[in-house]
Amino acid sequence: MTEEKLQFQAEVSRLLDIVAHSLYSEKEIFLRELISNASDACDRLRYAALTEPHLIADDPDLKVVVSIDRKAGTVTVADNGIGMNREDLVENLGTIARSGTARFLSEMPAEKSKQVSLIGQFGVGFYSAFMVAERVEVFSRKAGDERGWHWESEGQGSFTVGEAEVAARGTRVVLHLRKGDKEFLEPDRLRRIIKTYSDHIALPVVLAEGEKSETVNTASALWARAKAEITEEQYREFYRHVAHAADEPWLTLHWRAEGKLEYRCLLFVPKAKPFDLFTPERKPRLKLYVKRVFITEDCEELLPPCLRFVKGVVDSEDLPLNISREMLQNNPVLGKIRAGIVKRVMSELAKKAESQPESYLEFWDAFGAVLKEGIYEDAEQRDALLKLARFRSTAGEGWVSLADYVGRMKPGQEAIYTLSGDEADSLRKSPHLEAFRAKGVEVLLLTDPVDEFWVPAIGSHEGKPFRSVTRGAADLSKIEGGAEAKPAADGASDPGIDRLVALLKLALKDAVKDVRRSGRLTDSPVVLVADEHDLDIHLERLLRQHRQLEHAAPRILEINPGHPLIRGMAAAVKANGDSEAVTETAWLLLDQARILDGEVPAWPLAASSRPLPRAGEVR
Repeated sequence: MTEEKLQFQAEVSRLLDIVAHSLYSEKEIFLRELISNASDACDRLRYAALTEPHLIADDPDLKVVVSIDRKAGTVTVADNGIGMNREDLVENLGTIARSGTARFLSEMPAEKSKQVSLIGQFGVGFYSAFMVAERVEVFSRKAGDERGWHWESEGQGSFTVGEAEVAARGTRVVLHLRKGDKEFLEPDRLRRIIKTYSDHIALPVVLAEGEKSETVNTASALWARAKAEITEEQYREFYRHVAHAADEPWLTLHWRAEGKLEYRCLLFVPKAKPFDLFTPERKPRLKLYVKRVFITEDCEELLPPCLRFVKGVVDSEDLPLNISREMLQNNPVLGKIRAGIVKRVMSELAKKAESQPESYLEFWDAFGAVLKEGIYEDAEQRDALLKLARFRSTAGEGWVSLADYVGRMKPGQEAIYTLSGDEADSLRKSPHLEAFRAKGVEVLLLTDPVDEFWVPAIGSHEGKPFRSVTRGAADLSKIEGGAEAKPAADGASDPGIDRLVALLKLALKDAVKDVRRSGRLTDSPVVLVADEHDLDIHLERLLRQHRQLEHAAPRILEINPGHPLIRGMAAAVKANGDSEAVTETAWLLLDQARILDGEVPAWPLAASSRPLPRAGEVR
């Protein structure tokens, strides 16, 4: 079969151009990425061989070999793992079918010095080979196949793939080095790279030149070693390997459970959000081993979705080696391991929150929205998660816990008040907060979509109900301290206000559900609120954005009796009765209230053509 020339997908071509031409001071990571890929290939073969032992029978000693050919100017990374057929080569090396390339490109920073350092984080580490190679060849034969394949590219937009003689299963990646990168032909240079980045690989990494060869790494499972034997650098590099990440771990958890169940865990909490944190699947991706034998890298049964950012390895001594996907889903041993892992992770997060509050807030800023999913979904962990939760509030720029909030509640305050929206800074300017601010009542500012679900799901905290300031009437009369809503009180006894309310109801008709005096306004003339049993305003907006709700429910228009404009309108009604000017002003105020809530006026053209009244005057 002759070799076939194919084009890279457009995103891959762009990525290769960036890799080949970016200035990058740590080109050595190409070896880390290729060895990591080779290790994964061996893990996959070991797992496949549990049910198909013939796949590994002819060569059971899995390893990675890095070989140097000075004369040819090549470095080769070879493994005797699962291997690839033609479809695998085209899919994995020529398209973005299973890689994070598209996401990687969308996240690409402007500074060239940072561009390539993100490669491993997005699962496209193979392409780092083009940082040092002018041409890359891949020879591969899939385990169980008789036919081998050859893939080749210069990273210029196309590649060739065709049938080839490959003596044994596995993959061999041959890098034809650029003239300026011959340093990677030096054994000492490669030895240092392997010791630095790949010492944790749990199978031998052999460095070979001619007849000489040596195993460079420790070649034992890092999680099986004593913590005292492991350096921070080794933990960091293992994290990058197992999480396919480029940052450093924010928290490292390494322990061994003994007793009725025996298992080891080496888990990491990242500093930065993984790119796939909010994919619809929401799957945790811990690697599961049984007696140091790799089983699966997609074991979602070990963690709840709200802890899916945790990366690492779990190695059990009690599960059977031939465990299947179906057995994993209903295995009581796995359920007990999961309970132990969740308890340990939650405990360590609580310790961090207590001992290093500033560092914890950085973690919460990155992963708080994910943990709050657990408040909604996981009743068993709800109390622990609520203690970990942090919120923005009207009390200041920082974060507060629910314990902080409850401890600061005013005498007579019976509820925990909340306001939902997209950004805390915008929420702080909301007219819904005016009376609460005047009374000195703190309001939690909720800016994550999940807040719209966990708050009504739990209803209350320590006997204090959650209450949205945008829904129902705002009666703060029982709360002691602070100032009353003075401007509103100025016009509270004016009988003209009642006539204005009646007229507004007639003028606005079905555009509003009701018109009433406000107990929450001190400075603004009007505000829109949801009725007590209607959807909260922000939740309704989210549902409409996701096409889960077709029409918005009419809202209640609250007016501030003490505002000069409202008093002017009341005076105009008293003097002239119904008038076109009052009706036009009513519609203008309704449109302004909609805009303040982030909505578009029902009739934008009409809204823009209405005259703007001055305070105290209705023409």
